[in-house]
Amino acid sequence: MDSVYLGVLLALLCVCRAQIAPDNRLTTQEEQFLKRDLTEALDELLDGDQDNRIYVEKKASVIPRCDVGERCAMKHGPRIGRLCDCLRGTACNTFFLRCY
Repeated sequence: MDSVYLGVLLALLCVCRAQIAPDNRLTTQEEQFLKRDLTEALDELLDGDQDNRIYVEKKASVIPRCDVGERCAMKHGPRIGRLCDCLRGTACNTFFLRCY
């Protein structure tokens, strides 16, 4: 979400810079006001509400690795649920529910 706002802000900045003719340059004071406003807007955007922050959480799709001999699955009635993914070169035995 923050990156969208930053992208829009940078796009507007590029468009505004392209429209300024060389003979209609901004004065140094106007440039300072513009830079200050942009930095304030970016600071507010980056240091904004806690709701806008992105939290790094454990993804449900990522399965941890398990060593040879460790339990890699659990039986739930007729189904078998995966606890971890066996290392390369090994496989999860569905009868013993362990990596071999």
